[in-house]
Amino acid sequence: MKIKEIKVYRGRNVYSHKPVIKMTVDIEGEEIPTKDIFGFNEALLDLLPGLRKHTCSYGYEGGFVKRLEEGTYLPHVTEHIILELQNVLGYDVKFGRARNVEGSLYNVIFEYGLEECGIRTAKLAVELANKLIKGEKINLQEKLEKIRDIITEVELGPSTMAIKMEALKRGIPVTRVGNGSILRLGYGKYQKIIEGTISQNTSCIAVDIASDKILTKKILKDYGLPVPEGDVAYTEEEAVSIAEELGYPVVIKPYNGNQGKGVHLNISNREEVIVAYRNAKNYSDIVMVEKQVKGRHYRVLVVGDKVVAVSERIPAHVVGDGVHTVKELIDIENKNPLRGNGHEKPLTKITVDSVSKMVLQKQGLTLEDIPRKGRKVFLRENANLSTGGIAIDRTDEIHPHNIEIAVRAAKAIGLDIAGVDITMEDIRKPISEVNGAIIEVNASPGIRMHHYPSKGKPRNVAKAILDMLFPRGSKATIPIISITGTNGKTTVTRMTAHILRTYGYTVGMTSTDGIYIDDKCIYKGDNTGPKSARTCLADRNIDAAVLETARGGILREGLGYDLADVGVITNISEDHLGIDGVETLEDLAFVKALVVEAVKDNGYSVLNADDSMTPFLAKRAKGKIIYFSMYDNNLTIKRHIEEGGIAVYVKDGVIVIANGQIVPVLKVEEIPATMGGKVLHNIENALAAVAASYGVKVPINIIAKGLKTFYPDAVHNPGRFNLLNVANFRVLIDYGHNIEGIRKVIEAARKLDPNRLVGVIGVPGDRTNSSIFKVGEVCGNGFDFIYIKEDEDLRGRKPGEVAKILEEGAIKSGMDKKNIKIILKEEEALKVAMLNAEAGDLIVVFYEKYEPLIKVIEEFAKERTVKSIGEENKVRAYS
Repeated sequence: MKIKEIKVYRGRNVYSHKPVIKMTVDIEGEEIPTKDIFGFNEALLDLLPGLRKHTCSYGYEGGFVKRLEEGTYLPHVTEHIILELQNVLGYDVKFGRARNVEGSLYNVIFEYGLEECGIRTAKLAVELANKLIKGEKINLQEKLEKIRDIITEVELGPSTMAIKMEALKRGIPVTRVGNGSILRLGYGKYQKIIEGTISQNTSCIAVDIASDKILTKKILKDYGLPVPEGDVAYTEEEAVSIAEELGYPVVIKPYNGNQGKGVHLNISNREEVIVAYRNAKNYSDIVMVEKQVKGRHYRVLVVGDKVVAVSERIPAHVVGDGVHTVKELIDIENKNPLRGNGHEKPLTKITVDSVSKMVLQKQGLTLEDIPRKGRKVFLRENANLSTGGIAIDRTDEIHPHNIEIAVRAAKAIGLDIAGVDITMEDIRKPISEVNGAIIEVNASPGIRMHHYPSKGKPRNVAKAILDMLFPRGSKATIPIISITGTNGKTTVTRMTAHILRTYGYTVGMTSTDGIYIDDKCIYKGDNTGPKSARTCLADRNIDAAVLETARGGILREGLGYDLADVGVITNISEDHLGIDGVETLEDLAFVKALVVEAVKDNGYSVLNADDSMTPFLAKRAKGKIIYFSMYDNNLTIKRHIEEGGIAVYVKDGVIVIANGQIVPVLKVEEIPATMGGKVLHNIENALAAVAASYGVKVPINIIAKGLKTFYPDAVHNPGRFNLLNVANFRVLIDYGHNIEGIRKVIEAARKLDPNRLVGVIGVPGDRTNSSIFKVGEVCGNGFDFIYIKEDEDLRGRKPGEVAKILEEGAIKSGMDKKNIKIILKEEEALKVAMLNAEAGDLIVVFYEKYEPLIKVIEEFAKERTVKSIGEENKVRAYS
């Protein structure tokens, strides 16, 4: 097998509502079932025994083994290998499928836990399968260890992961920003940013203070809070002098370190001071020497003005068994499944280094000594989990006075989330009675010790942090309306956004011509894909989003948001067939159905009751359905209303909403975009916009006001049925690019009473020949004269190829060939059409690029005006 392509779908997608990866592989030759490959099945199951539990299509454990024995194809096996490799690496993933694309090409689609892991296990799975086919050996464990190392570097740590999972549990969308620990929680103006446990509310100054142990100590002392005696040393001799003045034992540490790096406790003589000082200098130019405070080490976790968790931290240690050496005991402890590298697991592996050897030496031990049974042998003096320490929950034991002290300390530094380190004999007694002290106040405190204590009750600190960031009753996201369909989605998007702006929302909108924040375009171009949606939702100014969601983006990457409040499908008709595996209307409907599948439980799916594909879509739609229809006698509408559903439709020329009772919204003729009710497809678009707006609780009078002030012009709806007066004729510009869209525009244009209806027509080159031919037929039937042009982007076609098919279709419809002219360049075709226009003509141009055509029209109109003025002057001079 050979990998041809790997694509990552980070959002909900057509394969799954979970993130998946699609790997396209070429089996390079004849397909051989696994049962016919000598030794393959046995070798595979020996390497990955967990495959024996895979159920596969049989639905019971051992089902996959049965498939192997029966003989299954290699892409299917690869799918299971990928899932199992991820399982081995700690990710609980189950979804996968393998499907033939064409010939020897297969798509292997699988769920992933971490993108970097998913991609690498996919590549390893193919390598593994290829090796087994050839009867070659592979060092699987070595390769898995390399992936583990990458996971350690890239995966969220336990603290950040706990916050992410708590947010998801509450239905708050989570976006990881970059590969670090920064999370965006929510969308739009209500989003919150958090890095580790530093929230966006945490001041930079407070973090700087907490990072400076000298400054922290001074501020705490000024607040009357207990801190250890001590001073700053700039040289070894100063360190010795301070230690002897304080009296041994002392603590030596860098002034701005973290995670216990360079911290030395229980220093009891001059030689130890010098060694500790030199080590601390590796982490900081300034070193602190403090009087050792006797007692246990406690971490008190403060969130806001509350203590939410307390842990007693015990330094890294092993317990002797009278049999194994210290080094062997460390190796045994490090096999504990709860221990991992860095912050990947609840506990960190114990490392052997110069510090641990020094600590052993103080206890009269070396790594090769065998401690007696029951003896506790320490490998560190600081109690940080990052150096192998453990934690015991003491939350229920802390004395009220100590709670007050910890909260005051956090506030003194200015931290909203703080880890206050206290050393004292017993946390159950007031700190003042036992001569305890605050050792440090930490910004971005780790919370894994509280979530995963070695002993005691787990404390959900992530919940407390989320409660602080999003107090009861506050919002985390904004109303999101996602709109798709074959025709009308851009107009419905713009109409809906306009209605929401009329209501007072600051609207983020993505569409075919750009990303808009309110009325300001921040990015031009076709922005109907997931990247554009993410850009829009990340903007802190918006409090509502209307997202045009096109087929291409869905197939390419999936959705760029989690769940919408309202999903709209305007209609389904022939377009883009034969592209990206979409061959039929049902295929197209399946792709676009994702928009109504990804709707909140309390949200709405808006569907066109007049569309033949709606029954298929309704079965997949989530939330409640709002149907819209041009007709009050539509059977789907009638049945839906009888069953207590919501519907929007036209009754006696008025758009009404039925929801328990029938409420009028406005007359169709009052909507400028319908041109007095003549443009039927814009009535349909208005119905969809009414339903979408009603779904996010916009008042009916505001919906009416919004539609009354939405015009079919270059300001509100550029490129969609824009009618321009030019000299003694008119030009209508529209983006019609498929059979149904072009048919509706022609029907509406006929109602505008033209002298002649002239078409400047073209179709994108990636449409099927049959679709292009049908467009030619529609145009031949609808226009009196047509100019055929081609898009600048031929999309793989030869010059003139599309034009020829269009011409053939037009002639087949009965149009005389003398009424057809081929001019391949779009701008030139429009110029010629205008030069040959007769009084009262209406030229309909279906464009590829909007702005150049507007410029052509403006220049033409300007020339005609200048010429007219010149003619008038000649007449006046003669008379």
